[in-house]
Parts: sequence; structure tokens; C-alpha cells
Amino acid sequence: MQDPNPLPWGAQDRFQAHFIVKKDSSNKTLDYIARTILSTDGHFSTKKIKNVTWNGGQLAKSLNDDSALNKMIQKQSVKDATIFVDPTEDVVRIYGKWKNTFEFGITKELFEIYDKIAGHIKSL
Repeated sequence: MQDPNPLPWGAQDRFQAHFIVKKDSSNKTLDYIARTILSTDGHFSTKKIKNVTWNGGQLAKSLNDDSALNKMIQKQSVKDATIFVDPTEDVVRIYGKWKNTFEFGITKELFEIYDKIAGHIKSL
């Protein structure tokens, strides 16, 4: 007997937006690595962000000094506030967590956050 509802194999319903900043980081790769470390209150859907710190290289130090950026990130959901910055040879990627079809999207506030991070990358 064949299963009328087979499990999906192949492409999954997950998406991730990457923002690309042109910057030659090949000789200073570790300087451009950064990720958010979130301090939270509450559980599950009531979880709120108390504090945002950045962990990584020189870029993380610059992002930690930007209190306006960190206040903007505190207003986001925990999933949107989890931000990663990774360099490759000639670009630096800014991205968040994987999202499904219903969650996927970039709000104006999240775009402004990524834009401020890109400004910090350009200024290094």
C-alpha cells in the first residue's frame, strides 16, 4: 500500500537573503567576521531582546560602538536580530537565519539595519 501523503524530498521551503557589500577583505579576513550575541528575557513567543553585542574581529568592535544600531536591532524579533557577517575574497555577506515562505521578507527597519552594517564595512 502506497502512502497517500509522502514526505517531501528535494528542495525545502527555506530561504535566506544575503546582502553583498563589495570590499576586498582577502588580506584581513578575520577583521570582517561578526555575529550578534543576544541577551533576552522571556520564553518562546514572549522572548524580548534586552541587549545586543557583536562578537568577531575589528568590524565587531566598530558595531558594538554604534549604540543607535544596537537599539534598532533590539526592536526586532529574535530571529531577525540574529545577524551574521562573513567575508569572502572580494565581498562581505550580511545575512540572517533561514526562514520559510510565510516568514521570508525584509522589512524597512531590517533593511536600514543591514544598510548601517554595510556602512561600517565600507568604513573599515
